[in-house]
Amino acid sequence: MELGDLLLVLPLGLLAGLLAGLLGIGGGLIFAPLLLWMGLSPHQALATSTFAIVPTALGGTLTHLRARGLPGRAGFVLGLAAFVAALLFSRLGRFAAGWHLLALQALLYLLLALMIQADHAGPETRSDAREPLVGMAAIGGVAGLAGGLLGLGGGLVMVPLMVRGLSVPIHLAIRFSTLAVACSASAASLQFLEMGRGVPLLGLVLGGVAALAAQWSASRLDRVGGARLAWMLRALSLLLAFDSGRRALMLALLDHA
Repeated sequence: MELGDLLLVLPLGLLAGLLAGLLGIGGGLIFAPLLLWMGLSPHQALATSTFAIVPTALGGTLTHLRARGLPGRAGFVLGLAAFVAALLFSRLGRFAAGWHLLALQALLYLLLALMIQADHAGPETRSDAREPLVGMAAIGGVAGLAGGLLGLGGGLVMVPLMVRGLSVPIHLAIRFSTLAVACSASAASLQFLEMGRGVPLLGLVLGGVAALAAQWSASRLDRVGGARLAWMLRALSLLLAFDSGRRALMLALLDHA
């Protein structure tokens, strides 16, 4: 890694970590465009992004566990489903063209921008509540698909699904999402290592920097209102839909030139 790359990686890694800890995302929405800009192919960028997501999401998860903000049974089911699904779907990405993956990302981001909404509850964890385990397993499976196939942590997918589909308060949904992202990215990373995809060292440098920021922002999650969190998630989704769509169109035109 050259000095110029390092000077770019460090501040963007910090930004990714801050967003990851605050919004329950893995940081892939920052990592993937950065890695594409650095010259990696879509397949390599998505795999390297996954390596970076692992320490980032683990940093936020450890913060939530220390604060006892994660219900055990629901968290276990969600994390296990995300891990297994990511193992299955991480092998499928190699069969798709790079612009196909980016186009799927763009469509997913647009859909999520329409789905995201704030709940009317406060930042409490509802640790005495019983989240529907079947629904949590299904959402974990979707997170595994996003992580394994598209190199995304899945947080932008899970938070709207939990809030709208399962009536989970947005603060608790973000905590669950952080845990599931760590599980899905870990599983996908194992597959990518075996297949020789991505640049593990670059991913670990990015993720290590981001993990520090993720722990800081995760510890301050309850200070941010639900409406503001929803607004931030929606804005990020729209921005990333535009970026992924633009990149997909450029690659598609090159492929058919």
